[in-house]
Amino acid sequence: MDYAQEVDSLISTLIHEGGSDLHLSALRLPVIRVNGQLISLMKHAAYTREDMLGILKVMLGEEKTKIFLQRQEVDFAYSFHAGGERLRGNAYIHQSYISIALRLIPKVKTIQELKLPPILETFARKKQGFFLVVGPVGQGKSTTMAAMVNLINEERTEHILTIEDPIEYVFAQNRSIIDQREVGIDTAEFKIALKSVFREDVNVILIGEMRDPETIATAVTAAETGHLVLSTLHTNNASQTIDRIIDSFPPGQQDQVRIQLSASLLGIFSQRLIPRIAGGLIPAYELLINNNAVQNLIREKRTHEIDVVIETGYENGMIDMNRSLVELVKAGEITVDNAFFYSFNPKSLERMM
Repeated sequence: MDYAQEVDSLISTLIHEGGSDLHLSALRLPVIRVNGQLISLMKHAAYTREDMLGILKVMLGEEKTKIFLQRQEVDFAYSFHAGGERLRGNAYIHQSYISIALRLIPKVKTIQELKLPPILETFARKKQGFFLVVGPVGQGKSTTMAAMVNLINEERTEHILTIEDPIEYVFAQNRSIIDQREVGIDTAEFKIALKSVFREDVNVILIGEMRDPETIATAVTAAETGHLVLSTLHTNNASQTIDRIIDSFPPGQQDQVRIQLSASLLGIFSQRLIPRIAGGLIPAYELLINNNAVQNLIREKRTHEIDVVIETGYENGMIDMNRSLVELVKAGEITVDNAFFYSFNPKSLERMM
């Protein structure tokens, strides 16, 4: 088998079918995800153990394949040269067989093209502070942050540094300088790269994911000291995000973190990609803006009250997830059933319908 040609064929099929993900494993047909549904590619045969190793070498190269065989899992990015697309990948061992999960990284789009709220442009135009995009895996967090970074790149002369594992969107420099560092290739760890930004004359920092307290602490400090910091967490909503950040620290440090976070936080944007009636996916979202009331709730350990602040803060620019879902239902974009499925508070949603 010509493995390079096979990889090209698989990715071409994924793009042609409008898919988001590609799953490969030995003794199984290739599978793609289209609009949230998994579909087997019947025209491709099931792969052998040797086939999977050959496919992996095409995507990783010989040296990184050796590292994978030692560690038995690896994150990577793959460039599809035929159309200029990039894919984010993870290779892992499944019952002694090699498996690969790939996600297609779409071209960088604008906030408007992604059907996201225009207020996100306001946060992208801030000079300093801490802004988080949160949600489960696969809900478009990286895409939203890429749109914000691209807006900065188009409008301002800044030094933008991204720290990612792996690099997903590759930005073309416009008005800004953009340096992109990949963990494991350009730097050993997130926290090491993040500490270095203080000596690199950086204005805007994008952290692909905050994985440990040291990274979180350094990110908050960077936001306090004149940087605009964008990052993600795998949390459901704003109140849970704040609790997750604070709870990641030892009890003796939590009060200090509360004070720092209350002062440096700009906002928290939580999003979900929901199947559209007409096909494809559309975002629903929640937005917390850190005003005086929110700052007090964070400092006074009353984060459980933040949900109410969001629900009643529409005039201040906040966006409640249920309000977002109701608007999508009224516009004929999503079904009522999906609105309830994705709601954080179905009882409240029922009163709004």
